[in-house]
Order: sequence, then C-alpha cells, then structure tokens
Amino acid sequence: MAENSSPAILPISNPEHVALAPLPISDSQQMNSSTPSSARAFFSNISNIVRSGLADRRPWKELLDRSAFSKPESLSEATGRFRKNYNYFRVNYLIVAAAILAFSLVTNPMSLILVTGLLAAWMFLYFFRHPSDSPVTFCGRQFSDFEILVFLIISSFIVVFLTNVGSVLMTALMLGTATICCHGAFRTPEDMFLDENPQQQGIGFFPFVAAATVPQPPVAAKA
Repeated sequence: MAENSSPAILPISNPEHVALAPLPISDSQQMNSSTPSSARAFFSNISNIVRSGLADRRPWKELLDRSAFSKPESLSEATGRFRKNYNYFRVNYLIVAAAILAFSLVTNPMSLILVTGLLAAWMFLYFFRHPSDSPVTFCGRQFSDFEILVFLIISSFIVVFLTNVGSVLMTALMLGTATICCHGAFRTPEDMFLDENPQQQGIGFFPFVAAATVPQPPVAAKA
C-alpha cells in the first residue's frame, strides 16, 4: 500500500522580527548633509545677532529731529557731540551705512554679482566646510583646503582691486562715514540719556555683543 506523501511545509518568517541592515552612507551624502546644517546654523546665528541688534536701535524720529541740530562752536565741541551721538545712535548709524552700501551695490549690478559670487564662494568652499568633508574635485583633480584658501584670496584680490568693486565699496564707505560724522557733529546730545555703565556700551557698532563679552561673576559653591 502506497504511503500518502504530504506536501513540504515552507517556513514562514515573521516580518516584524526581520532586521534590515542599514544602508551605507557615502562620503558625498555626508558632505551634502553637513553643509546645509552648517549653513542653517550660520544663518540662524546671523538672524539672532541682527534681531538682537535691531532691538537696541533708537527711534528714527529722535535721530532726525530737526530742532536738535545746531552748528558746533569749536572742533572740540563737535568731537564731543560725535562721541556722545555715536554711543547713543551706533545701531542706527550701522543701519544707515548698510543702506548706503546696499544702494551702491544695487545701482551697480555687475559689482553686486561679483560681490555675491565672492561671498558665496567663501561660505561654501571655506566657512561651511568640515575637516571630515571630502576634498573638492574639479576636472578630475582634488584640491586641498590650503589650495582652496589661496584660490579664494587671489580671487578676492582680483575682484576688489582689478574691477570696479573696490571703487564702489570705497565710495559707499566714504559716503557713509561722512554722513555719520556730519550727523554726529551737528546733532545736539543734551536731550539724550546715555547709560554710563561701560559694560552696557558694547563694542563698536555692535552693542548686542556686550553680554557675550562681559565676564559673569563666579557662582559660589554651596556648603
């Protein structure tokens, strides 16, 4: 009598217990993921700094109050006025200088393109790069960080001194400096209340970095 042959039973695996091996991440993917994160961190810090600085600006009506302008009687009086106005309106002065620079670049499209390209090259080829990133490759040749730095320095020299970018920047700088100096010398500072605490004055045009530069008192250890 022939025995009945039973069909073979195939093993059934539970998909919930199947472990998938992680896919390997190439160097190019790591470089592409690290560069956007560095750019986001950089622009986030810049945004926080600008927001903190703009919070310390003075009212524009106070800056442009025509009744507060008068001719200084001497050079020493003009210097004293400028010093007080500079400490009081320094954020507004920075905004005015930045506006003059932006207007000068917008009215010269070629200079704007060159400056934008130069800044983008410095950011993405130097400032946003990590030591773990793969070397820059162009036309089948790899370039080291030192070679990239030399290339950026030479490119900056060519753009600034061998094109009209340098003249545009110098003109904007001189115009902004003249505007700030004239305002500081002719604006009477008697109606302004200045904070005489040197720790709250900030550094240069950036009073909002004072909090980062002022050393904090040590915390006493609890007994």
